[in-house]
Amino acid sequence: MAGLAAWLYSCFLLCTVAGFVPPAFAQAPQPPAGIGKEQFDALVDAISDAVVRKLDARQTEKGAPAPRAAPATVPDADVEGRVGEFVAHSRQALAAFPELAERLIALPALISESGGGRSLPAFLALLLASALAALGAERGIWAVFGTLRQRLNANAAGRRGLAAMIPLISLLAIDVLAIGAVWLVSYGAIGIWFSHASGQDKLAVGILAGIFAWRLYVLLFRLVLRPGLPGARLADMDDENAATVCRRISLLILVIGSLRIVIRLLIATQAPPEAVAAGQLLATTIGVSLAIATAAASRAPMARWFATLSQSQEQRSFGRRLGLNWLYVAIPLFVFLGLTQIYGAVSIRYTVPNAVLLTLNALIVLISLQTLVRYLTRPDGEAPTATDSLPSSAPQPRRVLDVVLRCLRVAILIGVIAIVAQSWIVDVFGLVDAQGWRALTRSSLATGITLFLAFVAWELIDFVTRRHTPVATSAGPHAGEEANMGSSRLATLLPLLRVVLAVTISVIALLIVLSELGVNIGPLLAGASVFGLAISFGSQALVRDIVSGVFYLSDDAFRVGEYIDCGKAKGSVEGFTLRSIRLRHQNGQIHTIPFGQLGQITNFSRDWATVKFNLRFKRDTDLEKLRKTVKKIGDEMQQDPEFKDEFFAPLRMQGVADILDNALLVRFKFTVRPVQPSYVQRMAVKKMVATFPTVGIAFADSMVAVQTLAGADASTAAAAASAAHARSRPEADLLPNPSS
Repeated sequence: MAGLAAWLYSCFLLCTVAGFVPPAFAQAPQPPAGIGKEQFDALVDAISDAVVRKLDARQTEKGAPAPRAAPATVPDADVEGRVGEFVAHSRQALAAFPELAERLIALPALISESGGGRSLPAFLALLLASALAALGAERGIWAVFGTLRQRLNANAAGRRGLAAMIPLISLLAIDVLAIGAVWLVSYGAIGIWFSHASGQDKLAVGILAGIFAWRLYVLLFRLVLRPGLPGARLADMDDENAATVCRRISLLILVIGSLRIVIRLLIATQAPPEAVAAGQLLATTIGVSLAIATAAASRAPMARWFATLSQSQEQRSFGRRLGLNWLYVAIPLFVFLGLTQIYGAVSIRYTVPNAVLLTLNALIVLISLQTLVRYLTRPDGEAPTATDSLPSSAPQPRRVLDVVLRCLRVAILIGVIAIVAQSWIVDVFGLVDAQGWRALTRSSLATGITLFLAFVAWELIDFVTRRHTPVATSAGPHAGEEANMGSSRLATLLPLLRVVLAVTISVIALLIVLSELGVNIGPLLAGASVFGLAISFGSQALVRDIVSGVFYLSDDAFRVGEYIDCGKAKGSVEGFTLRSIRLRHQNGQIHTIPFGQLGQITNFSRDWATVKFNLRFKRDTDLEKLRKTVKKIGDEMQQDPEFKDEFFAPLRMQGVADILDNALLVRFKFTVRPVQPSYVQRMAVKKMVATFPTVGIAFADSMVAVQTLAGADASTAAAAASAAHARSRPEADLLPNPSS
């Protein structure tokens, strides 16, 4: 739906043509001179009733004749007859253009002659004053409520969701009041000065009523574009472009309304049907051409607006690309709509153009709804113009408003589809008659309600479960800041619960729909049972994986986001299905392991983690001073806001782990949350390296002292030193490098 936004709203520009241009040959019969309209209608009804009674009496006397079989060539003959009739009417309409020109030239004289005692200048002055008063009333209401409109605009800009509807409805009330003022002045002038049956009065009625219709149609676009009120503007468009597009649309509707008045004048002056049809052809051509020109001139700002209606904000998504190139779709549609209007005017068959107009109007309703939904659900800040280049598996947060609007949109979509389908199936193609369509609608009502309720149930489940859906991480047990504690047990089970509920809702809805359609679901249930037994016996490995997964989850052996080691692989849990678990190694690899092959699980992310590490110090180090210094460093880290929530047990010296040839190997220990123990260890060693030299504590070096016996040569001493150095390397590697 959002992808079609590119041209649907612009199609409304042309949809007004149908409302402005009446059928060519739909002229009401005029009563003869000296007989009133009511008397003439009563006379026609009486004659019709008499003819019907006489025909019924004859049919009863003779008996109903047996129906004859229709010849096989009737459809072809009917098509040929329609084509020939259309061609003949087209020739008549084209040949009537000279007469149309004569009628148009004679209109001022006819208006002057039908004044009923009023001169043409007086009539024009009074009509102009009435029109200006009607338009001035609208401007006056806007001026009176100008300050309030700006305040409501500011309130709408600072609100989101349903709260934004309050200023929008208030602005709509002011606009309705302004349109009401136009109606009051227009029809008040009609009732006071133009209430007679003269030609001038009929023309004035058409013009003043057209002014009201013009402002009413423009209001539909003002609600979306809101020139001068950016905070309440539904469309994604700046002030200048919004005002320009609104003016162009207003001009287009004004021109089409003027064409409608001319067509009505032709009918009122009893012009021949061929001349009226020629006028309709000309009016449709002008309307379509002007609509295409308006769309082409407003291509860029409307493309930006239409592109934002796409639910996917990726630059290469189909909806955005269709929105940016909406003009290439709109122009053929304008031409097609114009052709259907011409066909209806010439052939006196309006089922196809009416169905096209109904379809476009229905789509306009959907586009208007999508625009309003986008406005109400817009983010607090400006929406990004480009998405991140890296994919993200994190679900987007949803609100209750999103669920309500989505369900409402689907309900409206179902209703719109039903209305449009009736127009095409019954009126255009004639697949079923009106009575058959009503029967079909009644039988499918339960099906539609079932599917809609299933959709609403899934939306509610999706809303509740998505709020607790964990974010997958790829951090290992010593990945520092990027590590994650893992999600709750409920959040771990939610993905599996979502799948189970989705399958359950789908199966129940499908069975109800099949039952409503008259399908016997008993054999289906029996067949499903047999199929389940066959799967359980034939896929023992699959059953073992599923059952093992159920027990792993019931034992709470792991959760999404936790780092585990299952012997064959290790990594953080990114997710799982009914059959397997997916682990991501800290280096980026993904391991997919069936539950049946998982085996023993070691979880590194539960409760707490104790870190022990060794450092080498010189043989003459004061151990008591070292203990006190380390205790002070541990207490400082516990007071640090960055680490105070991490520690369960502070950094302390455990004691001497080993005595080497040239060093003391001292062990240290602390207990923290299993989120980032490696990072805490690095920061502790960093503080120790920075603090120990200030208190006279030195780390051991790799120098080896070798004492040789008297008379031993230099080569023997070098070999002994090399061997001692080799023995000291493992302990030296434990000493941290300050530069790392």
